[in-house]
This record gives sequence, C-alpha cells and structure tokens, in this order.
Amino acid sequence: MLGMWVFLLTEVLFFGGLFMAYILYRGWYTEAFHEASRHLSVGWGFFNTLVLIASSLTMALAVRAGQTTNRRGQLLFLTLTIVLGTAFLGVKVIEYADKFTHHLVPGAHFAFTPSALAPGAELFFSLYFAMTGLHALHMIIGAGIMLVMLYMAWRGRFSTEWYTPLEISGLYWHFVDIVWIFLFPLLYLIGGLSVFGGGAGH
Repeated sequence: MLGMWVFLLTEVLFFGGLFMAYILYRGWYTEAFHEASRHLSVGWGFFNTLVLIASSLTMALAVRAGQTTNRRGQLLFLTLTIVLGTAFLGVKVIEYADKFTHHLVPGAHFAFTPSALAPGAELFFSLYFAMTGLHALHMIIGAGIMLVMLYMAWRGRFSTEWYTPLEISGLYWHFVDIVWIFLFPLLYLIGGLSVFGGGAGH
C-alpha cells in the first residue's frame, strides 16, 4: 500500500508539471486558448466525466465486495468498471478523430482560423494531446490492471482476510479519475460552446 501512495505522489508531481505549463501558457496566449477551447466538445467531455464518476463508484463497490467476500459482486463491479473505462476511451477516439479531420493536430498540417491566433492555438492543442493522451494511457493501464483483478476475482482469490490488490488497484483508478476532473474544466470549459461534434469553427 505504501508503494502505491509513493507512486501516486510521483504521478501528482508529473501531472502537476503539465498543469503548471498549461496555466503559464494560458496566461500568455489567453485569447488563442479561449478560441482553441471552443473546438472541443463540451458534451463529450461532460459525458466522459459522468462515465468516470460512475466507474469510481463501481470500483468502490468492487473493493467493498472484496472486503465482504462477495465474489459475484467483485465480478459484476469489476466488469462494469472495465466497460465504463472502455467507453471513456471510445469517446476519446471519436474526439481525436475529429481533431485529425479538422487539421487541429499540431504539426505541418495544423490549420486554425483566425490565423493570427494559430501559434497560441497550436500550443493549446499540443498541451491538450499531451495531457489527455497521458491520461488515456493511464486509463489503458488501469483497464489492464482491472482485467487482472477480474481474473483473480474469478479464481476466488479475494476475501475478508485478503483483498489488498483490489484496494491498491482502486486507489490507482480513483487517482486517474481525479486527474480527469481537473482536465475537463481546464481544457473544455474555458471557451467551449459546442455540445457534441466539435467546436465553433466546424
């Protein structure tokens, strides 16, 4: 358990650096960040927020099922957690595809209107892909961990006497969910007007 807390502390420092970079550049390119944010879908972001909150609940219920030697509950709630995590990643695929379609991926083909704000907007999307991409990577790792927990639960490994792996996995999952709670308002709500399907320039 102590090892997981130490790991999560390093993760806090890691994501904290990205958050500080975002805040710094947002102060320098306020108008560009505002306009770029309008190209994100608030609807999808809000939907994913609800999905992750629900997954935190199912994860907590899975841990509780482990504490009470409820094997059926462990299998049910771990499966639901994996399904919800997969749904979150599916929405990110939709969002990323939209950005590729509209040339909003930083690089040689990046295009933004008005062009005067393009440098700041490209910086916004660089941070957007870095922060949400790393978060998605953590989600994929978390889903893999949940699959291992599901296998162990299926084997009947967790009981009132021993459920530590389930509890540690729950800590990791809740941490990843909390990171998204900070990402959503920072990236989507500073100028987002679109409900679903992209932003103002589409």
